[in-house]
Amino acid sequence: MPHDLDQAILLAPAGGDRFAGATTPAYANMVGPFGGTTSAAMLNAVLLHPARIGEPIALTVNFASALADGAFEIDARPARTNRSTQHWVLELTQNGEVAATGSAVFAQRRDTWSAHEAERPADVPPAEELRRMPTAGSPAWVSRYDMRFLPGYAPGPFNGEEQSHSVSRFWVRDEPPRPMDFPSLAAICDCFFPRIFIRRRRPAPIGTVTLSTYFHADTTLLAQQSDRHVLARAKALNFRNGYFDQTAEVWSDDGQMLASTHQMVYFKE
Repeated sequence: MPHDLDQAILLAPAGGDRFAGATTPAYANMVGPFGGTTSAAMLNAVLLHPARIGEPIALTVNFASALADGAFEIDARPARTNRSTQHWVLELTQNGEVAATGSAVFAQRRDTWSAHEAERPADVPPAEELRRMPTAGSPAWVSRYDMRFLPGYAPGPFNGEEQSHSVSRFWVRDEPPRPMDFPSLAAICDCFFPRIFIRRRRPAPIGTVTLSTYFHADTTLLAQQSDRHVLARAKALNFRNGYFDQTAEVWSDDGQMLASTHQMVYFKE
């Protein structure tokens, strides 16, 4: 049986630069599908395109409206191909209306000097020493992930008592386990609970407006990670006038940065 994620991002050629797909109940959210699978499907359209070269280094998805359950189409058009980079314009439509727009940059990576400045969270216990977060009562997509929060960084309790930060730290992997690739990494980069939920410890109507993901890993590094848990860390930088941001990192279990991600989110009160 195919993994639920593979079913959620499954696309069929629909002529020209277009691909046809459909949402799945396995990744349902409070309103419409989980945004991570929408991002992953838009990335998959480029990965499947016969004109594609290289591997993804950047993906931006702008959520123009809530996606409804059912069929959709993705147009993935190569805008320009250079010596080492390829630029794509993306558009997801549903029932003839635009639901999301985006862009992607692919590149042919070459062996060069490499280093990192970001520091992986220290003193992190291994995933097997932490309990999986219960998913009862959560939207369906939450059950598609095995999340294990570090002590002091679990969501809740939702008692309305505001805390001084919005930081989350946890191990996460697909459930059931699935070897990591670029679509699964793109989806995991949106698996963080809204920062305002963490900071204010109470739910609020929210919606991601734009989500950008930067892939630091290549295919080889993702293959080495396989289906093991990755370490995720997220925080907000600012909450103001109905919008807040989120900046996050995803690390391999041996300390390699796999992706960084940023998004802007609308909230209502």
